[in-house]
Amino acid sequence: MIVVHHPDQASHDPGMIFWAGRFVEQVERPERYRVLLEAVMRDRHKILEAPLGSLAPILAIHDRHYVEFLRTIHDRWISNGYGPVAVPHVHPTHRMTRKPTDLVGELGWYSNSTTCPIVSGTWQAVVASAQAAVHGARMLKMSGGPVYAMCRPPGHHAYPDLMTGVCYLNNAAIAANELVEGFGKIAILDIDVHHGNGIQSIFWERSDVLYCSIHIDPCLAAPFFAGYKDEVGAGPGLGLTFNQPLPHATSDPKWLVAIDGMIARARDFKPGALVVALGLDASERDPMDTFRITEDGFREAGRKISAVGLPTLLVQEGGYLNPMLEGYLRAFLRGVESEEVFRG
Repeated sequence: MIVVHHPDQASHDPGMIFWAGRFVEQVERPERYRVLLEAVMRDRHKILEAPLGSLAPILAIHDRHYVEFLRTIHDRWISNGYGPVAVPHVHPTHRMTRKPTDLVGELGWYSNSTTCPIVSGTWQAVVASAQAAVHGARMLKMSGGPVYAMCRPPGHHAYPDLMTGVCYLNNAAIAANELVEGFGKIAILDIDVHHGNGIQSIFWERSDVLYCSIHIDPCLAAPFFAGYKDEVGAGPGLGLTFNQPLPHATSDPKWLVAIDGMIARARDFKPGALVVALGLDASERDPMDTFRITEDGFREAGRKISAVGLPTLLVQEGGYLNPMLEGYLRAFLRGVESEEVFRG
């Protein structure tokens, strides 16, 4: 399998975040990048370093002013005499519709979460993560796949002009948009334990991208405000959003049935390629303590998705530090490869 990454992805190291009334260690740490890279090296995949090319594929999804904000905010924050970490303490609501010029207000405008601190290496990391997705998409066009874009930080919560849920740029959406040219219609299968509200919003009214997600019921966990079963898209995208919210502590059997459901919906859509938003945070050992998916469950999920028989790009989303993280990734990739070998 081709694996795409970039070492700059480890430069975002936010340390502590304010969450649930206390300061806690950020679970989305650079160690994730190193653990995942060691896992694919151990299994001797073909590993490529993504070129840091044009921002054009990013700007095809994200607002230009937002991208410029991400690029410059930390330097401007420090120059203004603020602390070493840029974290908003004010946010607009649906009643507030004007972007202010004050720096604190601007930071709040582009964020709705204290889980997205910006430090000196954040821009370097998020643009490298997005470029790994872009290069992964281009390698898929060349090779037919499968390709694994080892993106970190993750991206599926990010909106065109909003960072949220430890996500800054929407890697999977950027990659899917890149793949439309070449494959036509694209189906995104999101198996992260949380709903990809950013992906859903980006493709809500598009007819060329199907978005399917299985995730914890948003009544119970983030992102709270999106991911419900009755959200199905609008306009040209009506019927092309397919959400399957599941209860806390969902285990392998019910989760795999939900994966069968999204695969069936994808087959009906007849896409030219698949993008898998590969969250490993559904695992039974993940610190988020949400689902109870085993290594065998991830292996079977990889096998099922590979059996669809379409060019497939895997884009890393969640999955946080725990002693079994490497094993969950290796199990999923081996499931994908076992089906590839069987078909071959």
